[in-house]
Amino acid sequence: MAFNDLLLQVGGAGRFQQIQVTLVVLPLLLMASHNTLQNFTAAVPTHHCRPPADTNLSKDGELDAWLPRDGQGRPESCLRFTSPQRGPPFPNGTETNGTGATEPCTHGWIYDNSTFPSTIVMEWDLVCSRRALRQLAQSLYMVGVLLGAMIFGHLADRLGRRKVLILNYLQTAVSGTCAAFAPNFPVYCAFRLLSGMSLAGISLNCMTLNVEWMPIHTRACVGTLIGYVYSLGQFLLAGVAYAVPHWRYLQLLVSVPFFAFFIYSWFFIESARWYSSSGRLDLTLKALQRVAWINGKQEEGASLSMEVLRASLQKELTLGKGQASATELLRCPALRRLFLCLSMLWFATSFAYYGLVMDLQGFGVSIYLIQVIFGAVDLPAKLVGFLVINSMGRRPAQMASLLLAGTCILINGVVPQDQSIVRTSLAVLGKGCLAASFNCIFLYTGELYPTMIRQTGLGMGSTLARVGSIVSPLVSMAAEIYPSVPLFIYGAVPVAASAATALLPETLGQPLPDTVQDVENRRGKRRQRRQEQKQMVPLQASAQAKDGL
Repeated sequence: MAFNDLLLQVGGAGRFQQIQVTLVVLPLLLMASHNTLQNFTAAVPTHHCRPPADTNLSKDGELDAWLPRDGQGRPESCLRFTSPQRGPPFPNGTETNGTGATEPCTHGWIYDNSTFPSTIVMEWDLVCSRRALRQLAQSLYMVGVLLGAMIFGHLADRLGRRKVLILNYLQTAVSGTCAAFAPNFPVYCAFRLLSGMSLAGISLNCMTLNVEWMPIHTRACVGTLIGYVYSLGQFLLAGVAYAVPHWRYLQLLVSVPFFAFFIYSWFFIESARWYSSSGRLDLTLKALQRVAWINGKQEEGASLSMEVLRASLQKELTLGKGQASATELLRCPALRRLFLCLSMLWFATSFAYYGLVMDLQGFGVSIYLIQVIFGAVDLPAKLVGFLVINSMGRRPAQMASLLLAGTCILINGVVPQDQSIVRTSLAVLGKGCLAASFNCIFLYTGELYPTMIRQTGLGMGSTLARVGSIVSPLVSMAAEIYPSVPLFIYGAVPVAASAATALLPETLGQPLPDTVQDVENRRGKRRQRRQEQKQMVPLQASAQAKDGL
């Protein structure tokens, strides 16, 4: 492919690529923190009703006299007695009983702050009748990610990857910092939504800008590197949340560094591939020559000219115009097939992934330990995924990761509740497979869509992923019907979606398509190969019959 040859001419994966990939990937450390931040900032501590203001809490048993007990002898979280109750002694020495009339917590709650000194749940009392608001905050964040994928994915194809990335860094820094100083819950939710929008744009543009500057043989390495940085971000979150348990300080700590990312992002070089697909050969030439100079290939850069680019990129210039509209994803048969299949993969991966990772307190062990374990399993999972991607191809890696993840979750649904070690192990294995699936689908999607609509295609895929992450918490409510129902649903969806990979072409070792025509040609070549294989079968059978005679 002409453009890949141009990249090799100006240095391939040289000094420029190494520096820019590092700087573009670095913010993903904190993007991972933002995605699962609410596990810590919205943690629900042990709590019970606050007694009337005139109650003498220093007197032994006075608090217990107001608190009814549940079936296990623990204080009720959402009810209190209408008047203090006295009765037979409990094992702890207090004298209370549960025979009196009860009422909701009219004077607020008392929280156990031994693990979390401050969370949004404690500050705004998001418990009992208001507990749904806690999930609302995370859902609104995911709505922001959905909107950001749609808006910034389209803008990046119109305005360029670099400009949108600069805007996203600034928006994340400002909205995340403002969320740390939010005076009330609605304002906090509004800024979290804005953070979700900008972080979606960062995720999409990070992958696209890096892939479009890398030669064919290094794209899988870059995709895997991005996945590993995201996994390291989960380790970072566990450590930072443990060191800074106050939710406002934690929110501030993962947001302020984006001001630094905003400043140095002005030095990024826009994708020359995007310039050429937009018909801006003058800017394409400048970008390539600048990269050649950074890579120490001054002579090769000087040999480039407008005439050389016109000759090399003639096809992109003649076929690439007017094909950047998102409607092409449904209007063009070749793109429609990609869009529908990839949408199923994006939705299933995100749906099952967030079904597992957004309820860390449900494992019954230290939330910090689970966060570390969930981050640790990504390291071997993504390594295996990388080896499969590079040796067997993108399609087998995508199918195997989804199929294995769904199987683990389904098995988890039939394991008895008291087998906590087995259940946790299966959940961790399933989460690792889903992380590998995310790693693969970002790379796979970027390689399947043509340059003129690549960012829009990634944006639409990410949009479907956000739909999955928004729907996922709603499915968890099905546990009220039967505890394992959510797991059966979380497992069945990726198993069913894995079948869609059979309809996608393999991209291992293939050049990036620049135009819709490239995608159609690739599809035509697949048909031709299948027809040739069908024709070869009867010929081989006939030859064997003649040999037998």
